[in-house]
Amino acid sequence: MRVAIVTESFLPQINGVTMSVLKVCEQLQRRGHAALVVAPGPGPTRWAGADVVRVPSLPLPGYTTYRVAWPWPWLSTTLRSFRPDVVHLASPTVLGAQAVTVADRLGVPCVAVYQTDLAAYAARYRMPVASRAVWSWLAWVHRQAAVTLAPSSAAAADLEAHGVPRVRVWPRGVDLERFHPQHRDEKLRERLSPEGRPIVGYVGRLAAEKQVHLLAELHDRSDVQLVVVGDGPHRPSLERLLPRARFLGLQQGAALAAVYASLDVFVHTGPHETFCQAAQEALASGVPVVAPAAGGLLDLVDDGRTGRLFPPESARALRLAVESLTSDPAARAACAERARASVNGRSWEAIADLYLQHCADVISAPQQAMPA
Repeated sequence: MRVAIVTESFLPQINGVTMSVLKVCEQLQRRGHAALVVAPGPGPTRWAGADVVRVPSLPLPGYTTYRVAWPWPWLSTTLRSFRPDVVHLASPTVLGAQAVTVADRLGVPCVAVYQTDLAAYAARYRMPVASRAVWSWLAWVHRQAAVTLAPSSAAAADLEAHGVPRVRVWPRGVDLERFHPQHRDEKLRERLSPEGRPIVGYVGRLAAEKQVHLLAELHDRSDVQLVVVGDGPHRPSLERLLPRARFLGLQQGAALAAVYASLDVFVHTGPHETFCQAAQEALASGVPVVAPAAGGLLDLVDDGRTGRLFPPESARALRLAVESLTSDPAARAACAERARASVNGRSWEAIADLYLQHCADVISAPQQAMPA
């Protein structure tokens, strides 16, 4: 199988879209399939055996680490040269919209992967007209694809409500060896919480839509230690808001795994997640998750069993949910044990099998022959 992946985000930027593309490339390589990545540049030009073609892009105003591609005149030539069996559209917006049109001309089916709730972000920034326009644009792009893969049941329902057909749920995988309770580091815990307070941590992008400011409800408590992992445009303001919290910046690999496993409770604050990979990594690490009862988190957190759900945007409800775990070690331990068990069937190998089956299904459907 030859898979051309056209993505709106890739290394060096680290986010859910990038990580998903990296894992798909790795799984394709392990199974002997050929892959090509087309991504906004600059950055690496090779990953997991796949060439990465970098296309012109501009930094997003106010968030310079995020690159936005614009239509690229050489996309048709690049795809025609690679001769893919299927085109994978990773969170398609601008570049993905061009790719779905090019693929249609070439007679190649597209698998569109919906990952980012851009319309909700626009609404969050009080741009309701832009929110409606974004949904109209995204729905048009996804309607052109042979199948749209949604990361959660909530995301699938949103797509279908906006007229997108042929939607299938395809969750994200998790590295069950890297993210594991065995990586709990007592020395790290002592450094983060010398007084021995339960450690409550957030891992993710530090941006307005993540609503990390809700952690201020926990900041002045003497019975917890806040830890914030990640970076983004709101980091300076959050450091001012939460001066007693430990800000660790961007963490990766073994260091990130150790942080996860060393938490007592993981807290996610943003209500606009189509999935929430950070919450899944925390669960795999044997850590109870406290999160908003919204979006993809509804599929991940079993309220009262693997963590606690709270009404979105309610700082008080977040605090009460965290307290129910930090004040009750037995309940916390029971949730931790069930947390790990809840993701045992979600390895990237298992998720890749589902992905490849979706690709095989659209390839086997009648398609116009690709021009010579």
